[in-house]
Amino acid sequence: MARILISMPEDFLNKIDLVADGENRSRSELIREALRVYIQKQQRENLTHAQRDAELLESMMS
Repeated sequence: MARILISMPEDFLNKIDLVADGENRSRSELIREALRVYIQKQQRENLTHAQRDAELLESMMS
């Protein structure tokens, strides 16, 4: 697995640690899951936009 280095405000890191501890997860697990959810959300939004654009084009051609 690759390692990365990121910077963030100390208070934000403290919040991440509180959530991770509350869920009995590591900081890395929590951040990976958050990014996975974010990427899935972006993919759904992109698909929705593509579908809307396709419908708009179809209606313009009718």
